[in-house]
Amino acid sequence: MRLLISFAALFLSVILLQLGAGGVAPLDALSGAALGFSKSEIGLIGSAHFFGFFIGCWWAPRLMGEVGHSRAFAAFVAAGTIGILAHMLVIDPIAWGIMRMASGLCVAGAYTIIEAWLQSKVTNETRGRAMGVYRVVDITGSLAAQLVIGVLTPGSYVSYNLLALLLCAALFPLTLTKAEPPETPEAPRLRPAMAWQKSPLAAAGVIVSGVTGAAFRMVGPMYGLELRLTANEIGIFLAAYVLGGALAQVPVGWAADKFDRRHVLMGLSLLAIATCLATVALSGQGAWVNYLSIAAFGFSTLPIYSVATAHAHDYATPLERVELSAALMFLYAVGAIASPYAASVLIEYFGASAMFGMIILAHVVLIVFGLGRMRTRPAPEQRTAYLDEPRTSFLIGKLLGRFRDR
Repeated sequence: MRLLISFAALFLSVILLQLGAGGVAPLDALSGAALGFSKSEIGLIGSAHFFGFFIGCWWAPRLMGEVGHSRAFAAFVAAGTIGILAHMLVIDPIAWGIMRMASGLCVAGAYTIIEAWLQSKVTNETRGRAMGVYRVVDITGSLAAQLVIGVLTPGSYVSYNLLALLLCAALFPLTLTKAEPPETPEAPRLRPAMAWQKSPLAAAGVIVSGVTGAAFRMVGPMYGLELRLTANEIGIFLAAYVLGGALAQVPVGWAADKFDRRHVLMGLSLLAIATCLATVALSGQGAWVNYLSIAAFGFSTLPIYSVATAHAHDYATPLERVELSAALMFLYAVGAIASPYAASVLIEYFGASAMFGMIILAHVVLIVFGLGRMRTRPAPEQRTAYLDEPRTSFLIGKLLGRFRDR
């Protein structure tokens, strides 16, 4: 309880950040459809979010060093709030893409600062509990952010204003806390080639994870519209995906620690292909069938990033872990930037199920590549501990580094 109280300001900021910035993606998709944007334009807006996210991951540690944690956090939240509020002032997909870059910048920057604060305050004795509570809070906020779309009216200034108010409220807990701000952490060097050098399969895995997750989270609402789901049903549909991924972490983590991680990674891809096919085949069987199939899809796809990163860290030394985590995050962002636009173009020309066709193709490539890598070198003799690694900032490696070495 003392631990929870000591980090209460940070965790409250996480919830408000998720509710405000996390609710923009589904609202933009539904609003864009209501305002006459094409599917490819809506997908481009989703891709812009991840481009801003990458910029925020890179810039945030440097801005913290220049102005401090609280001021940097306020600047990122202000950028996100402005981006949300400006939506209904300029009804144009290109302008909305720029605004979504601001929200992506906000999310990455704010999480970087929150995780830097956590890193400086936890001890070896409290690290495990702090990260456990942090992940529960983060996932709870993400679930709530998907569900909030059910009470928002697409294309309404009031809806965007409510999200902006929630995001702006994230300023209060962190900026008014009496706790001493921590020392600014050193920004990790970004060496994307490092991930490929350590494990080409892990690098491919995180790219496929980015392609899969970003496509569904940004374009999934359009798929829901094609199924004629209501806004509330679309919110539950998106939340079921997040919940499925959360439920997968314990069994997948057990399997990744017990068996060859390459087998686990390819097994998840096989399951992802099966759930994609099932989701498309059962799409007309009612809302609850859609929820269950998409929860299974989340179960099979969301843990892929953590399994891939665990496999990469099996080949790294403790001194390389932070930079390796940053390199893997960069590759995830590459896949995430490209996939929403690609998925939306496919939906526009070939129908709603084309998004899952793209995801199936990505996982087929990963399986074939994995089989080839297994012929190239054996599994490592010693393995690091499996961790549910969030895709939040380049500094997450500092928080998790001490957990990996057994």
